[in-house]
Formats: sequence, C-alpha cells, structure tokens
Amino acid sequence: MAEVGSFAEKVKQQADIVRVVGEYVRLKKTGKDFSGLCPFHQEKTPSFTVSPIKQIFYCFGCGKGGDVYNFVMAMEKCEFPEAVKLVAEKCSIPIPKPRPRTREEAATQHHRPDLIEMHNYAADFFRRQLNETAEGKVARAYLEDRGLDRSAIDQFGLGYAPSGGETLRRHLGETASGGKGYGPVLLELSGLFSRDQSGRFFDRFRRRITFPISNESGKVVAFGCRALGDDQPKYLNSPETPIYSKSNLLYHLDRAKEGIRRQDFAILVEGYMDAIAVARAGISNVVASCGTSLAEPQIKLLGRFTRRVIVNYDPDTAGQTATERSLALLLEHDFEVRVLALPPVGNKKADPDLFIRERGKDEYLKLLKDAPPYVDYLIARARQMDLTTGEGKLRAVNFLLPYVQRIPNRILRSEWATRIAQQLRLDEPVLRAALSKAAAERRSEVKTQPELVGRAAKPVERRLIRMLAEAKGFRQELAKHLQNAHLYHGLETEKIFAVLVIASLSGQPVQAAEVGAMLEERDRRLLFEILFEEANEPTWEEAMSCIEALQNRQAEQELADVQRSIEANPAAPELRGLLEKKQELMRRLAATR
Repeated sequence: MAEVGSFAEKVKQQADIVRVVGEYVRLKKTGKDFSGLCPFHQEKTPSFTVSPIKQIFYCFGCGKGGDVYNFVMAMEKCEFPEAVKLVAEKCSIPIPKPRPRTREEAATQHHRPDLIEMHNYAADFFRRQLNETAEGKVARAYLEDRGLDRSAIDQFGLGYAPSGGETLRRHLGETASGGKGYGPVLLELSGLFSRDQSGRFFDRFRRRITFPISNESGKVVAFGCRALGDDQPKYLNSPETPIYSKSNLLYHLDRAKEGIRRQDFAILVEGYMDAIAVARAGISNVVASCGTSLAEPQIKLLGRFTRRVIVNYDPDTAGQTATERSLALLLEHDFEVRVLALPPVGNKKADPDLFIRERGKDEYLKLLKDAPPYVDYLIARARQMDLTTGEGKLRAVNFLLPYVQRIPNRILRSEWATRIAQQLRLDEPVLRAALSKAAAERRSEVKTQPELVGRAAKPVERRLIRMLAEAKGFRQELAKHLQNAHLYHGLETEKIFAVLVIASLSGQPVQAAEVGAMLEERDRRLLFEILFEEANEPTWEEAMSCIEALQNRQAEQELADVQRSIEANPAAPELRGLLEKKQELMRRLAATR
C-alpha cells in the first residue's frame, strides 16, 4: 500500500508497531517478540504476537496479520489514508498539510491551531467560572440537583458561562484589556461570539451551563450550553466553524470509543446529560447525537468502531420521530439495531438521565440487556394505530414497510411478515406478498389489497399497451382515440399509457428502453412484463374492440357515479338531469352487449 518514497512509507519506517499496538492490546515481552490476547477474536490464552524486528503482527489463533497499517485499519474500521494519519499522530510524526485549493481554504487551515487553542482556554475559563464565582454557585446547585457531584463535574469538564456579555471576550480578546490577544478574525471564526448592530463582539453564551464537545482526538472544538431558568432556547450550541461540524461529531465518542470497540456495541442517546448519566452508571460505550437529528456522517463515524447499536432516545414525540429516522439511516448502513424505550417514572416520561436517577443503574442495565430488536419496537408503535378498520391496518403496514423492506435476508423478512401479521391481525399471505414485492421494487407503501393479490393490469389494458408499443401501422391512430376520449385516465396503468401515447403521436419509432426510463420502477417492470408476453399480431379490429371495452368501463364508472349522486340527493333540483343521464348511459351500455 505504501509506495516507496511516499509519506506513508516514511511513517511506516519511523513508526514503532509495538507502541501502536500497545495502545490497544496489553503486550508482554516473550523473547524477541511481544504477545497478548488477540483483539480480533475471543481467547483466554495469548496467541497474538508482535515482532518489533519485522514490524508485523500475527495471530496464530484466527490468522489475522499484517503491518502497522493493517492493524490500525482493522481496529479503527478505517481506510488506508486515515490509518496513515492515525499512525503518524500516534508516533508524533508531523503530517504535511495538503495544498489549499482556495484562498478561503488556506485561511481556514491557517487558523485551525489558534481556534483549538481558543476553545481550550474557553473550556478552562468556563470551569473556573463554575467553581470559583458566586454566580457559578447557582449553576453548581442546579447540577447537584441533577445528581452530579464535584467529581462528575470535573470528569466531564462542565463549566458556566456568566451572564455578563463581555467576560469571555475580555479573557480571549486584545492584550490591552488583559486578554489572550486573539484578534477580530479569530473571535468571529471561533463561534464563541456574536456581533451587535455596531459590529461589537459579545459573548454568544451567557448564563448557561457549558458542556465541552470534543473531537475524536479529545480536543475541545465546540460547546453545548444549557440555559438556567426559563431563558430560550433551552440549549444553545456552537455554530459550524472551521474546526466544528455537528454532523461529523458524536458527543462523548472520544471517551467511549474503547468501550464501544471492546463490547462491540454502542448506546445512542439524545443529549449531553443522558450520555453523562449512562457513562456514570458504568456504561462507557455511550454517545449522544447532540439533538434529534442523526446525520449520515455520524453513522459512518460510529461504523468505524461497531455495527451494533441500541437507540435510547427520549420518549416524547420528537424523540420517537428521531428514533424512527435514525433507524432508517442505521439500517441503510447495515447496522444491527435494537431500541430501548424506557417506561415512565411515576407520571413522567423518562429519558435515560431521569430514569437512572430515579430507578437506578441496575434497573437501566436490565432493560438495556432486554432491549428488543427494532422490528419489535416498530410493531409496538404500529399497534398504537386504529386497527379496527381496513384503512387503519393499511396505515400500520405502510408505517412498517419502509423499515422491514430494508431487511436483505429473505428468510428473516418472511419471519417478520409472520410476526407482523399475527400481532396486527392481518391476512398473512397477502401481507407476505406485499412485503416481498415492495422490498423487491423498493416501494415505501402498499396502495391497495387487489394490487397485491391480482394482476397489475387487466387484459384489455395489457393488449392496448402492447399495440401502442409495437403496432407500427396504426399505433398513431390508436393513440389519438385514447387521448381524445381520455380512455386511460384513472387506470392503474395511466402513467404507462400517457408516455406511450405521447411517443406514438410523435410519429417516431417507440423505443421500449427510452419509454421505460421515463417510468417509476413499478410501472417500468409492468411495461417490460407485458412486452415479453406471448401475443398474436395486432389488428385494427382488435384495437377497436379494446377501445370499446374501455369505453364501456368508463360508462359503467360514470353510471355508478350518477347513481350515487341520485341516492345522495333525491330531492336535488338537478335530479331530473341526473335521471336523464342515467337513462342515456344505460342505453349506451345495452347497445354494446
């Protein structure tokens, strides 16, 4: 992988594989080599060996081996370029900065070290405000009420942003006022300050408890801040900056990654206090999405450490919505997902923080262990709908379908169909067909039951579609008949007819592939199914017979609509006109039979 003369080769030559591996595995010197328990499979007797002379590792138990890059890629679930960067950082090898493509990118790279340093100073400033000031005493009392003692506050680096609007600015600003000497450009880029109408900087965070947000390397790059009292918004977070992108970070991951890797699953919670509460309960493998919106980059980041997740969001409406949205993303990335929906505490809906404080960590651990697979959680959500009507059952199935159709294994999908049918009291064969068909076609909803148990188009429609595609001698005339009388409007095959009619009226040859490309997946599949059916050569007489059948069907539908109008308004002024219309339709239908 590492080309001769490349930076990767240089890092590999300078790196000490024993030092790198030793950060993950407890190694013991055995002769000229080092040994330990293999991190890639369960074992009680060490079979994992690292050679400092050859700069390689090998496990005699599972057969996994390679160089320092292979090891880091396997442990961190990352690609080669990221492994090179990680090894360089671990061995204190300076990483050459890529040449910036734009002036703005150059400015961003130039300011990153200063911005990280500013956030480190700010974190220390907020901690001292919490611990050493009279105003911070109120914040400490609030945290103590939430079950956080001094050791917990120190462990997670919590602090307090004072109510004055210029306290932090003076601390970090120009040296003339005793600050650290950061100028206007850095103050603005940091996200720690806002500007008033005159352009003067003031502290973004005021009268708020601060939660430092660290990147994967443990460097503080942003803050989440909770208001004291009734100030709004309740939580105010750092904006996007050159060193912080919310969608690329998970709160507490810098502390949790070893626990996640060791236990091979992560607990995903919503907020800072939830993550702190779970971590203090002795469950280190917890991360927070810092809000109700889990982003795809966060999932990819988590996937470097595990593919197993227990989602434990808040039980309110926003939390339920976030859980369902997160499930969709996690399933798309092939995660094994379980969902922990905590029961109420008294008459309160319980988030992880409240539940652990009121019911204790042992009860939380028990529920965590028994957290059901995501499909069971979704079935329970679907059962909250009105299942006494066909419409309600259809809504429940459509709620479940986008999730169940993501199950790639047919046998497992079939088992879930049985469970859903039993718990929702649905016709299992029809449901099984619906789920299987929708999964194959990547549809996200079931429209009607007849669509699932019968053919998707009646013979007359199928024959006319075939003629429009292949009857070179008269398809243009046929298209005119269909268009002028609106005969295909309202049919399940309406979209196929619409595209074929336009193509036929153009006078150009109809290309099936081009027509198919203009249709949705279900209609495209139906079109090609029809085109591959055995059929006789089309004739104009047969075409007219099919046209007549559609006209009769149209008349029957119109007659049914007129009859409903008569029954609904027997004394209406327009009753006479409706009766005359009914007689006309009945005569027309009788003449064709």
